[in-house]
Amino acid sequence: MAAVATKIKKIGIIGSGHIGGNLGLLLGKAGYEVFYSSRHPEKLKGLATATGTKARAGSVPEAIEFADVVILSVPLKAIPELDENTKNALKGKIVIDTSNPYPERDGEIASQALKEPGGMGVFVSKLLPGARIVRAFNTVYFEDLKKRVNSNGEKIGIPIAGDDEEGVNAAVELVQHAGLDPVVVGGLNKSKAFDVGTTVYATSASAQEIRQKLNLK
Repeated sequence: MAAVATKIKKIGIIGSGHIGGNLGLLLGKAGYEVFYSSRHPEKLKGLATATGTKARAGSVPEAIEFADVVILSVPLKAIPELDENTKNALKGKIVIDTSNPYPERDGEIASQALKEPGGMGVFVSKLLPGARIVRAFNTVYFEDLKKRVNSNGEKIGIPIAGDDEEGVNAAVELVQHAGLDPVVVGGLNKSKAFDVGTTVYATSASAQEIRQKLNLK
């Protein structure tokens, strides 16, 4: 897949743990300006320093205002806990959501998400109305994300689903520039094909393997 030309320069990351933090490191090395945020931004200064001179850390509102694209990488249970100002700030923004429903961690909301016919993409879009939700980066284990290749030496494939064309294109670009291989699965309701428990979840499969498993052309 050829690289997609967009105007993305600034990435805001909400939740800078295993996935968000490692994505920020990869994207910072690729030349993007990265703004890490969390409830405790003072703990992210080392991560920002490791990312490079174009990286910084601060509050969630600051990261949203800064960003051309937001990467939302928090536990599912934390999404409804975002305050109304934050939810309003996300309206109209491309938001790449990496969350997964784990009942043992997230409680009842995970059980609700697992029952959503349209999968996690649709579920999260209901939690954040007005945000341009794209699902990506939810299938990869963070240790594999750091390596970017699987045990066969192949680039790890990243399934992507979204209804917003610009948002999907943005996700494709970030996946490519992070050194991974994008696989566009379809609209947001197709995110169910790569949710927790599916044949491609947490497998570090290549793009070709993902297309085969999901019967994509």
